[in-house]
Amino acid sequence: MKYHTPALLQEVIDLLDPKPDKKFIDATIGGGGHTLEILKRGGKVLGIDRDPDAIEHVKKEVHSSQFTVHSSGDLVLVQENFNRIGQIAKEKGFEKVNGILFDLGVSSHQLEAAERGFSFEKNGPLDMRMDPNLTVRAFDLVNNFDQRRLNEIFKTYSQEKLSWSIAGAICSARQIKPIETTDELAEIIKEVYRRFRKKGRLHPATKTFQALRVVVNSELLNLKEALPQTLDLLITGGRLVVVSFHSLEDEIVKRFFKHESKLKVLTPKPIGPKDLEIRANPRSRSAKLRAAEKV
Repeated sequence: MKYHTPALLQEVIDLLDPKPDKKFIDATIGGGGHTLEILKRGGKVLGIDRDPDAIEHVKKEVHSSQFTVHSSGDLVLVQENFNRIGQIAKEKGFEKVNGILFDLGVSSHQLEAAERGFSFEKNGPLDMRMDPNLTVRAFDLVNNFDQRRLNEIFKTYSQEKLSWSIAGAICSARQIKPIETTDELAEIIKEVYRRFRKKGRLHPATKTFQALRVVVNSELLNLKEALPQTLDLLITGGRLVVVSFHSLEDEIVKRFFKHESKLKVLTPKPIGPKDLEIRANPRSRSAKLRAAEKV
């Protein structure tokens, strides 16, 4: 099983245009797909990820790959939250860079690892933490938040139309016993959909699980905190590329690009994956790429 297939890989590389000795920050290194392409073209990368599994995976990939990392400064890996990107970059000698990439969302590895609790398709504990050091899990939200707060989460972060009913069903179910696994939660949500005879292209639990993950990991807040820090790090002509998979993330990026006078927008409309890529990697279908250049 491949650790993770990055979406829009060629489009990202074309925009970043890595060349020998240019410096880049991959703020969400994940499976390392983008970083390895930059390294192959002679670029230097500061790779950041909250997930220790991702950091270890990239170390192994680089060690077993067909090219040589010429010096320890070519690839610097840090397990951290990208909301500290400015500080991390200064500490690691990447305070002036040619490009910065944010590839947001959850990796295939995280979805496939049942013990991480990200997916309704794999039965596991209700966890969903990208950084295992976080104290709050999805379990804590599901079993402690009242109906009003759960409804707010599902409605705000995934536009779930049955948010109130799902929140109510969760509160009723946990009175009998705590909701501990992804299967248990998915079954509660499916029952609500059956009750309302609601059918759709997506699995009934998709939006609820997405909303819980976003809140557990403070994904939108972290993005809002990180984007302004990139302006001091990019050189003039340096590029900021963001791949998002969630309409609220895309809206944050769009607004930031529009209102920031130091940036020239390179993508008036977001770039999406071509049909060929979607067929090869169905998880890429919701990817939206926006890019801007520092002026």
